[in-house]
Amino acid sequence: MTTFNERLADLRTDIVAQGDRVLDITLRAVESYFDGDRAKAAAVIALDEEIDRVDVEIERASIPLLAMGVTDEKSIRSVLTIVKVNNELERVADCAVDIAEAVLSDVALPARIPDVFRVMANSVIGMLRDSNRALADGNTSLAQQVLLFDDTVASFKKQLMKTAQEQVAAGTLPVDYAFRLLTITKSIERVADHCTNICEQVIYLHAGLIVRHRPEGWSKPLPPSP
Repeated sequence: MTTFNERLADLRTDIVAQGDRVLDITLRAVESYFDGDRAKAAAVIALDEEIDRVDVEIERASIPLLAMGVTDEKSIRSVLTIVKVNNELERVADCAVDIAEAVLSDVALPARIPDVFRVMANSVIGMLRDSNRALADGNTSLAQQVLLFDDTVASFKKQLMKTAQEQVAAGTLPVDYAFRLLTITKSIERVADHCTNICEQVIYLHAGLIVRHRPEGWSKPLPPSP
């Protein structure tokens, strides 16, 4: 008979593999935009079907574990973390699909994509890669580093939007392309948000501490309220 720990180990393997899949299609989506590669964008949309299938499998496999009668807090947190991270990864994949669909639109690319967008997109890909590593290794220090980078991504977005507005006003950036750039930028920002959610779960799982975001920025993990 399969034990709780064996089934949990299998689920951990599955969620790490799902993270790798999501990282792959997110990277492909960003590259399809950089390169104006419609074939790569179409591949992203096709690959999302596998991510959706695994998403359902992981959720279905998680529920029975909670009915096996385990009572220690770490074991329960482990299952709940997998369920929550699974949901975040599926949403990251949705963002990748949104980017790919924008690439497949009829709006022609300008001669040069803004440099700040490239920096922002590459930074968020790095956040997603580190989030996966933090999850796989139980690395709370790396998870905290990802959280600290979230404000930088917000700063990139603000700078990019300001630049796009100035270029539209000057007539050097087509309005329809500016709208698509805004759509893709929002998708990239949402990926960063999901990365921070994943890292919050990693910290809670391994340290039992709650990470809270405040208006002034990221704060150190706090212990649960009594």
